[in-house]
Amino acid sequence: MPTSSPLTDRPAGVILAGGLSRRMFASEIKSGGVAPVGDKALLSLGTTTMLGQVIQRFQPQVSALVINANGDPRRFTEFDLPVAADTIEGFVGPLAGVLAGMRWAATNAPAATHIVSVSADAPFLPADLVSRLTHAIAAHPRAIAIARSGGELHPVIGCWPVALADDLDAALRAGVRKVLRWTDVHGTIPVDFDDLDAGGERVDPFFNANTPSELDEARRLLARLAP
Repeated sequence: MPTSSPLTDRPAGVILAGGLSRRMFASEIKSGGVAPVGDKALLSLGTTTMLGQVIQRFQPQVSALVINANGDPRRFTEFDLPVAADTIEGFVGPLAGVLAGMRWAATNAPAATHIVSVSADAPFLPADLVSRLTHAIAAHPRAIAIARSGGELHPVIGCWPVALADDLDAALRAGVRKVLRWTDVHGTIPVDFDDLDAGGERVDPFFNANTPSELDEARRLLARLAP
């Protein structure tokens, strides 16, 4: 199993936390609230938050780390990480967060030729996520590696060349919103990951908590995965 990146420098990392969390806070919205009404990534999970769990697993794998989120960045102060807002207005989807990560890396981590993105609601990320994604594109440095588990692609968890930032910017401004529609133009390389073993129970490493019931399930699984 690869343990280091074949790229000249380790990628920078971006945690995508710029969504509106509508499904997590659906009951509040139905009661008259206005989205966004909260950050699902800041909900408690284990001894920290869902975002805290992601940071613990992801930060050791990257050369620098940024949170992509819109609104007041001070709500993330406890994590002592930079926060980069979307550069395309209007909450246009995860590709806008990828672009924000690319722009941030170009300025703040210029040695990184790539970024790796993960979602803020996926608390069980593999410890070899970055090394396996980067090895997959070693011979195709302008391709995009996307994580896959159980035969399902996870388009927001991938390795992206920073050099494609202008191309992605143009695509977003032209109305492209679906991740794979854009990545397929440059070459999408799926990278398969096995389930985690939680005391004999199989757990998708990219399990994500979008709803209150899924967050409860994440809490149960985390307890089983604890050493």
